[in-house]
Amino acid sequence: MTNKKINILYVDDEANNLMSFKATFRIKYNVFTAISGEEAKKILDNNDIHIIITDQRMPEMTGVEFLESILDKHPDPIRLLLTGYADMNAVVDAINKGKIFHYLTKPWNEEELEMTIQRAYDVYNQRQEEKVMNEKLTVSNEQLEFLIRQKLLF
Repeated sequence: MTNKKINILYVDDEANNLMSFKATFRIKYNVFTAISGEEAKKILDNNDIHIIITDQRMPEMTGVEFLESILDKHPDPIRLLLTGYADMNAVVDAINKGKIFHYLTKPWNEEELEMTIQRAYDVYNQRQEEKVMNEKLTVSNEQLEFLIRQKLLF
């Protein structure tokens, strides 16, 4: 997985922020952008997204509401919340409801955001590896239970 580019979805209602983010990170990452939560959901349905970065203050739904709304259908992407406002309630909601990995302030610092993306991707990979191991363990347990039942029948 290390040679694969990270797929990042950046959600913000300000087109200038979307263009700036894409211009900064498009060479290093596969960057998907959405100007609304609804547009972002369509992107998530059609692409394998590893990391979601969303602005908190958007007109139709907040970043936290967006993250909360996709949890059931898209539980795997690592979530980052970005906001220009020091809103402690948003931070608490983001952690409790949106299951965010990290909270960043706007305007974002390129170096800090880059390090956060790398840490988030490490966590994403670790969770994917755990998921595969758990699936293998489940299959092994089922096979073992089957063998035990076979022995009991004879």
